[in-house]
Amino acid sequence: MDYSTIFLGLAIVLCFLMTWGVGANDLANVMSTTMGSKAITPRQAMLIALIFEFAGAFFGGTGVTETMRDGIINTTQLAQEPMILIEGMLGVLLACTIWMNLASYFGVPVSITNALVGSMVGFGCVELGYDAIQWNQVSHIAIGWVTSPIISGVTAYALIFSIQQVIFVKADPLEKAKQYIPIYLFLIGSILSFITVFKGLNHFDISLSLKQNIIVTLVSSIFITFVGMLFIKKIPEKPNMKRREKFIQVEKYFAVLMAMTACAMVFAHGSNDVALAVGPLSVVYSLLVNVNQPIAASDYPAWIILLGCTGVVCGLLMYGRKVIETVGSSITALTPSRAFAATLAAATSVVVATSLGIPVSATQTLVGAVLGVGLARGIGALNLIVIRNIFTSWILTLPAASILTIISYKLIHATFG
Repeated sequence: MDYSTIFLGLAIVLCFLMTWGVGANDLANVMSTTMGSKAITPRQAMLIALIFEFAGAFFGGTGVTETMRDGIINTTQLAQEPMILIEGMLGVLLACTIWMNLASYFGVPVSITNALVGSMVGFGCVELGYDAIQWNQVSHIAIGWVTSPIISGVTAYALIFSIQQVIFVKADPLEKAKQYIPIYLFLIGSILSFITVFKGLNHFDISLSLKQNIIVTLVSSIFITFVGMLFIKKIPEKPNMKRREKFIQVEKYFAVLMAMTACAMVFAHGSNDVALAVGPLSVVYSLLVNVNQPIAASDYPAWIILLGCTGVVCGLLMYGRKVIETVGSSITALTPSRAFAATLAAATSVVVATSLGIPVSATQTLVGAVLGVGLARGIGALNLIVIRNIFTSWILTLPAASILTIISYKLIHATFG
Protein backbone atom coordinates (compact mmCIF):
# COMPACT_ATOMS: atom_id res chain seq x y z
CA MET A 1 0.00 0.00 0.00
CA ASP A 2 1.53 3.34 -1.04
CA TYR A 3 0.94 6.77 0.45
CA SER A 4 -1.54 7.81 -2.24
CA THR A 5 -3.93 5.02 -1.21
CA ILE A 6 -3.56 5.95 2.46
CA PHE A 7 -4.18 9.63 1.76
CA LEU A 8 -7.24 8.99 -0.39
CA GLY A 9 -8.68 6.54 2.15
CA LEU A 10 -8.06 8.99 4.98
CA ALA A 11 -9.67 11.83 2.99
CA ILE A 12 -12.75 9.68 2.30
CA VAL A 13 -13.14 8.73 5.99
CA LEU A 14 -12.66 12.30 7.19
CA CYS A 15 -15.03 13.69 4.55
CA PHE A 16 -17.72 11.23 5.65
CA LEU A 17 -17.24 12.12 9.33
CA MET A 18 -17.32 15.83 8.53
CA THR A 19 -20.48 15.56 6.44
CA TRP A 20 -21.97 13.47 9.26
CA GLY A 21 -21.39 16.52 11.47
CA VAL A 22 -22.90 18.75 8.75
CA GLY A 23 -26.03 16.60 8.81
CA ALA A 24 -26.24 16.61 12.60
CA ASN A 25 -25.85 20.39 12.63
CA ASP A 26 -26.48 22.18 9.32
CA LEU A 27 -29.20 19.93 7.88
CA ALA A 28 -30.78 19.55 11.32
CA ASN A 29 -30.96 23.34 11.43
CA VAL A 30 -32.58 23.37 7.98
CA MET A 31 -35.21 20.85 9.11
CA SER A 32 -35.75 22.55 12.46
CA THR A 33 -38.52 24.92 11.33
CA THR A 34 -40.43 22.08 9.68
CA MET A 35 -40.24 19.83 12.72
CA GLY A 36 -40.47 22.61 15.31
CA SER A 37 -43.76 23.81 13.83
CA LYS A 38 -45.04 20.20 13.73
CA ALA A 39 -46.16 20.82 10.15
CA ILE A 40 -45.27 17.27 9.14
CA THR A 41 -44.39 14.02 10.88
CA PRO A 42 -40.75 13.08 11.62
CA ARG A 43 -40.96 10.28 9.06
CA GLN A 44 -42.14 12.68 6.34
CA ALA A 45 -39.36 15.10 7.29
CA MET A 46 -36.71 12.41 6.94
CA LEU A 47 -38.09 11.37 3.54
CA ILE A 48 -37.91 14.99 2.34
CA ALA A 49 -34.34 15.26 3.64
CA LEU A 50 -33.30 12.06 1.88
CA ILE A 51 -34.76 12.89 -1.54
CA PHE A 52 -34.08 16.62 -1.85
CA GLU A 53 -30.63 16.67 -0.24
CA PHE A 54 -29.39 14.28 -2.93
CA ALA A 55 -31.28 16.15 -5.68
CA GLY A 56 -29.83 19.52 -4.64
CA ALA A 57 -26.26 18.25 -4.42
CA PHE A 58 -26.35 16.52 -7.80
CA PHE A 59 -28.32 19.14 -9.73
CA GLY A 60 -27.35 22.47 -8.25
CA GLY A 61 -23.95 22.64 -6.59
CA THR A 62 -21.19 22.75 -9.19
CA GLY A 63 -20.46 26.47 -9.01
CA VAL A 64 -20.08 26.43 -5.25
CA THR A 65 -17.78 23.39 -5.37
CA GLU A 66 -15.53 25.14 -7.86
CA THR A 67 -15.40 28.26 -5.68
CA MET A 68 -14.26 26.14 -2.74
CA ARG A 69 -11.74 24.15 -4.79
CA ASP A 70 -9.78 27.02 -6.28
CA GLY A 71 -11.30 30.28 -5.06
CA ILE A 72 -9.83 30.59 -1.55
CA ILE A 73 -6.14 29.72 -1.89
CA ASN A 74 -3.78 30.46 -4.78
CA THR A 75 -2.90 26.80 -5.32
CA THR A 76 -0.52 27.49 -8.20
CA GLN A 77 2.20 28.12 -5.59
CA LEU A 78 1.96 24.44 -4.65
CA ALA A 79 1.99 23.09 -8.20
CA GLN A 80 5.40 21.49 -7.60
CA GLU A 81 4.54 20.31 -4.06
CA PRO A 82 1.16 18.55 -4.27
CA MET A 83 1.78 16.56 -1.06
CA ILE A 84 1.67 19.76 1.00
CA LEU A 85 -1.72 20.64 -0.49
CA ILE A 86 -3.00 17.10 0.14
CA GLU A 87 -1.88 17.26 3.78
CA GLY A 88 -3.48 20.69 4.05
CA MET A 89 -6.83 19.41 2.75
CA LEU A 90 -6.67 16.51 5.23
CA GLY A 91 -6.03 19.07 7.97
CA VAL A 92 -9.05 21.08 6.80
CA LEU A 93 -11.26 17.97 6.85
CA LEU A 94 -10.06 16.92 10.31
CA ALA A 95 -10.52 20.41 11.79
CA CYS A 96 -14.04 20.82 10.37
CA THR A 97 -14.96 17.31 11.53
CA ILE A 98 -13.98 18.19 15.10
CA TRP A 99 -15.73 21.58 15.08
CA MET A 100 -19.01 20.46 13.46
CA ASN A 101 -19.40 17.44 15.74
CA LEU A 102 -18.46 19.43 18.85
CA ALA A 103 -21.10 22.06 18.01
CA SER A 104 -23.67 19.32 17.37
CA TYR A 105 -22.93 17.83 20.80
CA PHE A 106 -23.77 21.16 22.45
CA GLY A 107 -26.79 21.70 20.19
CA VAL A 108 -25.48 24.98 18.73
CA PRO A 109 -26.10 25.63 15.01
CA VAL A 110 -22.83 26.58 13.32
CA SER A 111 -21.97 27.03 9.66
CA ILE A 112 -19.92 24.57 7.61
CA THR A 113 -19.36 27.44 5.17
CA ASN A 114 -17.69 29.54 7.88
CA ALA A 115 -15.73 26.55 9.15
CA LEU A 116 -14.41 25.51 5.74
CA VAL A 117 -13.45 28.99 4.61
CA GLY A 118 -11.78 29.66 7.98
CA SER A 119 -9.89 26.38 7.69
CA MET A 120 -8.71 27.10 4.15
CA VAL A 121 -7.54 30.56 5.17
CA GLY A 122 -5.72 29.14 8.21
CA PHE A 123 -3.88 26.55 6.13
CA GLY A 124 -3.06 29.05 3.39
CA CYS A 125 -1.64 31.59 5.83
CA VAL A 126 0.55 29.13 7.76
CA GLU A 127 1.94 27.33 4.71
CA LEU A 128 1.89 29.83 1.83
CA GLY A 129 1.70 33.18 3.55
CA TYR A 130 -0.81 36.00 3.67
CA ASP A 131 -0.48 36.86 -0.02
CA ALA A 132 -1.53 33.38 -1.17
CA ILE A 133 -5.09 33.92 0.02
CA GLN A 134 -7.62 35.11 -2.56
CA TRP A 135 -8.79 37.89 -0.25
CA ASN A 136 -11.14 39.33 -2.86
CA GLN A 137 -13.05 36.04 -3.04
CA VAL A 138 -12.94 35.60 0.75
CA SER A 139 -14.34 39.12 1.24
CA HIS A 140 -17.23 38.39 -1.13
CA ILE A 141 -18.05 35.22 0.82
CA ALA A 142 -17.75 37.06 4.15
CA ILE A 143 -20.09 39.79 2.91
CA GLY A 144 -22.55 37.02 2.03
CA TRP A 145 -22.42 35.76 5.62
CA VAL A 146 -23.55 39.17 6.85
CA THR A 147 -26.01 40.08 4.11
CA SER A 148 -27.72 36.69 3.61
CA PRO A 149 -29.22 36.45 7.15
CA ILE A 150 -30.24 40.12 6.97
CA ILE A 151 -31.90 39.63 3.57
CA SER A 152 -33.62 36.41 4.65
CA GLY A 153 -34.73 38.07 7.91
CA VAL A 154 -36.25 41.04 6.09
CA THR A 155 -37.88 38.72 3.52
CA ALA A 156 -39.32 36.50 6.27
CA TYR A 157 -40.63 39.56 8.12
CA ALA A 158 -42.31 40.79 4.92
CA LEU A 159 -43.79 37.35 4.20
CA ILE A 160 -45.28 36.80 7.66
CA PHE A 161 -46.54 40.41 7.70
CA SER A 162 -48.28 39.84 4.35
CA ILE A 163 -49.82 36.59 5.62
CA GLN A 164 -51.11 38.34 8.72
CA GLN A 165 -52.54 41.28 6.77
CA VAL A 166 -54.24 39.39 3.91
CA ILE A 167 -55.41 36.35 5.92
CA PHE A 168 -55.27 36.32 9.71
CA VAL A 169 -56.66 39.81 10.48
CA LYS A 170 -59.59 39.44 8.08
CA ALA A 171 -63.14 38.67 9.19
CA ASP A 172 -63.09 35.32 7.37
CA PRO A 173 -59.45 34.10 7.43
CA LEU A 174 -60.36 30.74 5.91
CA GLU A 175 -61.88 32.26 2.79
CA LYS A 176 -58.96 34.65 2.38
CA ALA A 177 -56.50 31.75 2.80
CA LYS A 178 -58.12 29.94 -0.13
CA GLN A 179 -57.64 33.07 -2.27
CA TYR A 180 -54.01 33.82 -1.40
CA ILE A 181 -52.44 30.40 -0.74
CA PRO A 182 -52.07 29.68 -4.51
CA ILE A 183 -49.84 32.78 -4.72
CA TYR A 184 -47.59 31.48 -1.93
CA LEU A 185 -47.55 28.06 -3.58
CA PHE A 186 -46.44 29.68 -6.82
CA LEU A 187 -43.54 31.32 -4.95
CA ILE A 188 -42.43 27.90 -3.67
CA GLY A 189 -42.69 26.44 -7.16
CA SER A 190 -40.66 29.31 -8.58
CA ILE A 191 -37.75 28.71 -6.19
CA LEU A 192 -37.64 24.95 -6.86
CA SER A 193 -38.08 25.41 -10.60
CA PHE A 194 -35.53 28.21 -10.89
CA ILE A 195 -32.53 26.31 -9.56
CA THR A 196 -33.55 23.06 -11.25
CA VAL A 197 -34.06 24.60 -14.68
CA PHE A 198 -31.24 27.15 -14.66
CA LYS A 199 -28.62 24.81 -13.13
CA GLY A 200 -29.88 21.22 -13.04
CA LEU A 201 -30.42 20.84 -16.79
CA ASN A 202 -26.71 21.48 -17.38
CA HIS A 203 -25.95 18.12 -15.78
CA PHE A 204 -27.86 16.43 -18.62
CA ASP A 205 -26.19 18.54 -21.32
CA ILE A 206 -29.50 20.27 -22.04
CA SER A 207 -28.99 23.84 -23.20
CA LEU A 208 -31.99 26.13 -23.44
CA SER A 209 -32.24 29.80 -24.36
CA LEU A 210 -33.18 32.33 -21.70
CA LYS A 211 -36.72 32.52 -23.09
CA GLN A 212 -37.07 28.72 -23.00
CA ASN A 213 -35.70 28.61 -19.43
CA ILE A 214 -38.26 31.18 -18.30
CA ILE A 215 -41.12 29.30 -20.00
CA VAL A 216 -40.09 25.97 -18.43
CA THR A 217 -39.74 27.65 -15.02
CA LEU A 218 -43.22 29.18 -15.27
CA VAL A 219 -44.83 25.91 -16.39
CA SER A 220 -43.07 24.00 -13.59
CA SER A 221 -44.16 26.60 -11.02
CA ILE A 222 -47.78 26.36 -12.17
CA PHE A 223 -47.61 22.56 -11.99
CA ILE A 224 -46.21 22.65 -8.41
CA THR A 225 -48.97 25.13 -7.48
CA PHE A 226 -51.59 22.75 -8.91
CA VAL A 227 -50.15 19.78 -6.98
CA GLY A 228 -50.10 21.80 -3.75
CA MET A 229 -53.74 22.82 -4.18
CA LEU A 230 -54.71 19.17 -4.69
CA PHE A 231 -53.18 18.29 -1.31
CA ILE A 232 -54.90 21.24 0.37
CA LYS A 233 -58.31 20.31 -1.05
CA LYS A 234 -57.94 16.85 0.50
CA ILE A 235 -57.82 18.37 4.00
CA PRO A 236 -61.24 17.80 5.63
CA GLU A 237 -63.16 20.94 6.55
CA LYS A 238 -65.97 21.13 9.10
CA PRO A 239 -69.06 23.25 8.32
CA ASN A 240 -69.95 26.30 10.46
CA MET A 241 -66.56 26.65 12.10
CA LYS A 242 -65.91 29.22 14.81
CA ARG A 243 -63.22 31.87 14.31
CA ARG A 244 -60.63 29.97 16.39
CA GLU A 245 -61.34 26.78 14.42
CA LYS A 246 -60.84 28.71 11.18
CA PHE A 247 -57.37 29.79 12.35
CA ILE A 248 -56.51 26.16 13.08
CA GLN A 249 -57.79 25.15 9.62
CA VAL A 250 -55.66 27.85 7.97
CA GLU A 251 -52.59 26.53 9.81
CA LYS A 252 -53.38 23.07 8.42
CA TYR A 253 -53.25 24.58 4.94
CA PHE A 254 -49.94 26.20 5.72
CA ALA A 255 -48.63 22.84 6.93
CA VAL A 256 -48.87 21.68 3.30
CA LEU A 257 -47.01 24.79 2.16
CA MET A 258 -44.42 24.21 4.90
CA ALA A 259 -43.79 20.66 3.67
CA MET A 260 -43.27 21.91 0.12
CA THR A 261 -41.08 24.78 1.32
CA ALA A 262 -38.98 22.28 3.27
CA CYS A 263 -38.34 20.51 -0.05
CA ALA A 264 -37.04 23.79 -1.51
CA MET A 265 -34.86 24.53 1.54
CA VAL A 266 -33.32 21.06 1.67
CA PHE A 267 -32.71 21.25 -2.10
CA ALA A 268 -30.98 24.60 -1.56
CA HIS A 269 -28.92 23.13 1.30
CA GLY A 270 -27.79 20.21 -0.85
CA SER A 271 -26.83 22.52 -3.70
CA ASN A 272 -24.78 24.79 -1.42
CA ASP A 273 -23.49 23.03 1.70
CA VAL A 274 -22.94 19.48 0.46
CA ALA A 275 -21.18 20.72 -2.66
CA LEU A 276 -19.05 22.92 -0.42
CA ALA A 277 -18.22 20.16 2.07
CA VAL A 278 -16.82 17.76 -0.53
CA GLY A 279 -14.50 20.45 -1.93
CA PRO A 280 -11.39 19.34 0.04
CA LEU A 281 -11.94 15.67 -0.88
CA SER A 282 -12.30 16.57 -4.56
CA VAL A 283 -8.97 18.44 -4.35
CA VAL A 284 -7.24 15.40 -2.83
CA TYR A 285 -8.80 13.12 -5.44
CA SER A 286 -7.73 15.42 -8.29
CA LEU A 287 -4.14 15.55 -7.05
CA LEU A 288 -3.81 11.81 -6.48
CA VAL A 289 -5.76 10.43 -9.45
CA ASN A 290 -5.50 13.15 -12.11
CA VAL A 291 -1.77 13.71 -11.68
CA ASN A 292 -0.25 16.74 -13.48
CA GLN A 293 -3.68 18.08 -14.42
CA PRO A 294 -5.12 21.46 -13.34
CA ILE A 295 -6.71 21.29 -9.90
CA ALA A 296 -9.73 23.29 -11.07
CA ALA A 297 -10.85 20.46 -13.38
CA SER A 298 -14.49 19.69 -12.61
CA ASP A 299 -14.48 16.05 -13.70
CA TYR A 300 -14.34 14.52 -10.23
CA PRO A 301 -16.60 11.45 -9.96
CA ALA A 302 -20.20 11.43 -8.77
CA TRP A 303 -19.35 9.10 -5.87
CA ILE A 304 -17.76 12.05 -4.05
CA ILE A 305 -21.09 13.91 -4.01
CA LEU A 306 -22.85 10.62 -3.14
CA LEU A 307 -20.51 10.13 -0.17
CA GLY A 308 -21.19 13.67 1.04
CA CYS A 309 -24.98 13.25 0.79
CA THR A 310 -24.89 9.91 2.58
CA GLY A 311 -22.85 11.38 5.44
CA VAL A 312 -25.17 14.38 5.77
CA VAL A 313 -28.37 12.31 5.87
CA CYS A 314 -26.86 9.83 8.35
CA GLY A 315 -25.80 12.68 10.63
CA LEU A 316 -29.32 14.15 10.61
CA LEU A 317 -30.99 10.81 11.34
CA MET A 318 -28.58 9.79 14.09
CA TYR A 319 -27.71 13.02 15.91
CA GLY A 320 -29.75 15.99 14.67
CA ARG A 321 -32.19 16.23 17.59
CA LYS A 322 -30.32 18.84 19.70
CA VAL A 323 -29.94 21.43 16.93
CA ILE A 324 -33.54 20.85 15.78
CA GLU A 325 -34.72 21.71 19.30
CA THR A 326 -32.51 24.83 19.48
CA VAL A 327 -33.67 26.46 16.25
CA GLY A 328 -37.12 24.86 15.92
CA SER A 329 -38.48 25.82 19.33
CA SER A 330 -35.94 27.70 21.47
CA ILE A 331 -35.52 30.93 19.43
CA THR A 332 -39.25 31.67 19.04
CA ALA A 333 -42.51 29.71 18.96
CA LEU A 334 -43.26 28.53 15.42
CA THR A 335 -46.58 27.69 13.81
CA PRO A 336 -46.79 26.27 10.26
CA SER A 337 -47.45 29.75 8.79
CA ARG A 338 -44.49 31.32 10.63
CA ALA A 339 -42.23 28.39 9.76
CA PHE A 340 -43.33 28.65 6.12
CA ALA A 341 -42.37 32.34 5.97
CA ALA A 342 -38.97 31.69 7.58
CA THR A 343 -38.09 28.69 5.45
CA LEU A 344 -39.20 30.18 2.11
CA ALA A 345 -37.22 33.36 2.84
CA ALA A 346 -34.10 31.35 3.69
CA ALA A 347 -34.47 29.07 0.66
CA THR A 348 -34.79 32.08 -1.64
CA SER A 349 -31.60 33.64 -0.25
CA VAL A 350 -29.58 30.42 -0.56
CA VAL A 351 -30.84 29.64 -4.07
CA VAL A 352 -29.97 33.11 -5.40
CA ALA A 353 -26.49 32.99 -3.82
CA THR A 354 -25.82 29.46 -5.05
CA SER A 355 -26.87 30.42 -8.58
CA LEU A 356 -24.22 33.14 -8.48
CA GLY A 357 -21.60 30.64 -7.25
CA ILE A 358 -21.32 32.36 -3.84
CA PRO A 359 -21.11 29.97 -0.86
CA VAL A 360 -23.47 31.23 1.84
CA SER A 361 -24.47 29.66 5.11
CA ALA A 362 -27.83 27.88 5.09
CA THR A 363 -27.58 27.92 8.89
CA GLN A 364 -27.20 31.69 9.09
CA THR A 365 -29.88 32.43 6.50
CA LEU A 366 -32.43 30.24 8.28
CA VAL A 367 -31.63 31.59 11.75
CA GLY A 368 -31.88 35.11 10.30
CA ALA A 369 -35.28 34.22 8.81
CA VAL A 370 -36.53 32.77 12.12
CA LEU A 371 -35.44 36.00 13.83
CA GLY A 372 -37.35 38.00 11.21
CA VAL A 373 -40.51 36.01 11.88
CA GLY A 374 -40.04 36.42 15.63
CA LEU A 375 -39.53 40.19 15.32
CA ALA A 376 -42.84 40.45 13.46
CA ARG A 377 -44.44 39.49 16.81
CA GLY A 378 -42.26 41.85 18.84
CA ILE A 379 -38.87 41.54 20.55
CA GLY A 380 -40.53 39.78 23.49
CA ALA A 381 -41.26 36.78 21.25
CA LEU A 382 -37.52 36.06 20.92
CA ASN A 383 -35.31 34.12 23.34
CA LEU A 384 -32.37 36.53 23.48
CA ILE A 385 -30.14 34.15 25.49
CA VAL A 386 -30.36 31.47 22.80
CA ILE A 387 -29.74 34.09 20.09
CA ARG A 388 -26.67 35.35 21.97
CA ASN A 389 -25.27 31.81 22.18
CA ILE A 390 -25.84 31.23 18.46
CA PHE A 391 -24.17 34.51 17.46
CA THR A 392 -21.22 33.73 19.75
CA SER A 393 -20.75 30.34 18.10
CA TRP A 394 -20.77 32.00 14.65
CA ILE A 395 -18.06 34.46 15.71
CA LEU A 396 -15.94 31.67 17.23
CA THR A 397 -16.23 29.39 14.18
CA LEU A 398 -13.70 31.25 11.99
CA PRO A 399 -10.79 31.47 14.47
CA ALA A 400 -11.54 28.04 15.96
CA ALA A 401 -11.56 26.37 12.53
CA SER A 402 -8.35 28.17 11.53
CA ILE A 403 -6.49 27.17 14.71
CA LEU A 404 -7.75 23.57 14.55
CA THR A 405 -6.65 23.36 10.91
CA ILE A 406 -3.14 24.62 11.67
CA ILE A 407 -2.78 22.07 14.50
CA SER A 408 -4.26 19.24 12.37
CA TYR A 409 -2.04 20.08 9.41
CA LYS A 410 1.10 20.15 11.55
CA LEU A 411 0.22 16.76 13.07
CA ILE A 412 -0.49 15.19 9.66
CA HIS A 413 2.66 16.71 8.18
CA ALA A 414 4.73 15.40 11.11
CA THR A 415 3.20 11.94 10.67
CA PHE A 416 3.57 11.62 6.89
CA GLY A 417 5.98 14.37 5.93
